[in-house]
Amino acid sequence: MKQGDINLKELPKAPGVYIFKDGEGVVLYVGRASNLQSRVQSYFSKHLGSNRGQRLVDALEKTEHVKITKTDSVLEAYILEAKLIKELQPTHNVVDKDNKSFQYIGITKEAFPRVLVVRKRQMEQEATGTSFSRTYGPFPKGAMLKKALHVLRKILPYRDTCTPQQQTAKETLLRKCFQAQTGLCPGVCAGLVDKKKYAKRIREIHLFLSGKKVQLITGLKKEMNDLAKSQEFEKAEEIRRRIVALQHIQDVSLIRQEDTEMAEVSAFRIEAYDTAHAAGRQAVGVMVVLIDGERTPSEYRVFSIKNAKERDDIGALREILKRRFNHPEWRFPKLLVVDGGKAHRAAAEKVLNGLGLQIPVVSVVKTENHAPREILGHSSHVQKNEKNIIFANTEAHRFAITRHRQKRSKDLFK
Repeated sequence: MKQGDINLKELPKAPGVYIFKDGEGVVLYVGRASNLQSRVQSYFSKHLGSNRGQRLVDALEKTEHVKITKTDSVLEAYILEAKLIKELQPTHNVVDKDNKSFQYIGITKEAFPRVLVVRKRQMEQEATGTSFSRTYGPFPKGAMLKKALHVLRKILPYRDTCTPQQQTAKETLLRKCFQAQTGLCPGVCAGLVDKKKYAKRIREIHLFLSGKKVQLITGLKKEMNDLAKSQEFEKAEEIRRRIVALQHIQDVSLIRQEDTEMAEVSAFRIEAYDTAHAAGRQAVGVMVVLIDGERTPSEYRVFSIKNAKERDDIGALREILKRRFNHPEWRFPKLLVVDGGKAHRAAAEKVLNGLGLQIPVVSVVKTENHAPREILGHSSHVQKNEKNIIFANTEAHRFAITRHRQKRSKDLFK
């Protein structure tokens, strides 16, 4: 896409969704932003390739048209983005629309439905014992979804975990759950809301999550006017406050979360992998993460080796990588480090190529004393990141040994 194809000055400095299309009108990519002008402008950066995934870079090369839909809030942009990805099936959002690890909002089939965050694979497992009347999504970023639901819940309180009970008036205050006490639940647990009134709330939530806020507000205004005519002024005032909250959604937390995610996109993320076992048994694999050269333990992951044969380090590496990249909600690295020689590096590259991912791979060859001897990979990646590659590899080895020992000790006491 060339800047001449779109007048950036005409784009609104407001939240919304953008759609990239090719010359034939095929939808390539759907994204959202708290500031549409700033976000679309960022795609003209000279450093786009190093800051964005290859899938998005490929989409931009084919893009000839950009469609903009402005929203009243970041929350609505976030919900609309998920809705459009599901409806339009954009070719370069393929991970977002298919992967079973992405999260959905589900409304359960119950007398007093709960509103829950659930993964697609969980929805397909009957053993969970929970069925859903409606689902919305997929939503690819868990942290953003959590904040989005908190914003929505302050406007339209709902039940998530508490159990409906019948109490006397004296018991009500004492039995209210924490969510009800803080105004995030209408008091299902304390019997403060009946089925009919709660069903209306669920319908309101459905309208909002379906992108029908105008219809929702229209219905609330009618209800408010009817209550005012009946001189039920307190109830009418409560609805008026809800209407104002919907018209002026306070989603600063979502804007901050988006800023954090954009900063993470620009950061240089290295992932290093290693395995540890005892004569092929109690095998574990690990992933450690460096962001701009700093350890990020909250991003570390541990994998119990399930399918690879004993002492098959390359098979274990393949299994780890396939399972890791089955979690696209975890931000992808800009450099991948594996422990081993040419065969290990080739195996990692084959897995990535099979998944359509263009992430550079380097491998660290060790001496008999397990000291780094050589780094195999493209010279541009090795020379620029040599210190961090060795650091990441050493940290992965330390973490793998630690978790293996913990697993071995646990197994001894079973």
